[in-house]
Amino acid sequence: QVQLPESGGGLVQAGGSLRLSCAASTRTFSRDRMGWFRQAPGKEREFVAAITWSRGTTYYADSVKGRFTISRDNAKDTVNLQMNSLKPEDTAVYYCAAGVGPGLIDNVRGYNLWGQGTQVTVSS
Repeated sequence: QVQLPESGGGLVQAGGSLRLSCAASTRTFSRDRMGWFRQAPGKEREFVAAITWSRGTTYYADSVKGRFTISRDNAKDTVNLQMNSLKPEDTAVYYCAAGVGPGLIDNVRGYNLWGQGTQVTVSS
């Protein structure tokens, strides 16, 4: 079964930066979109950013626009999330996800495969 291990989480002060990465365990894995979601304690999992795999079109939640950048590295077959100007409210477990077939790009129901998550903590 294809896995999506995430890396790059950690503890950072407000205003700092982190870079998350996600690489499919099977490079020939076919997908239509890749996304990042996050879930804070006591809250529902929410959309952060996504990228279509064929054209590379990107989408962002309003709360992260201008601060986060999603990108893909075709050579390494990875998807990255560069997070700048981090705020304490960005603290959450961040999940990488892959969607195959038709589906909403900014909704958890649009994704079929999920990583285990990586913790991001932003201190004030």
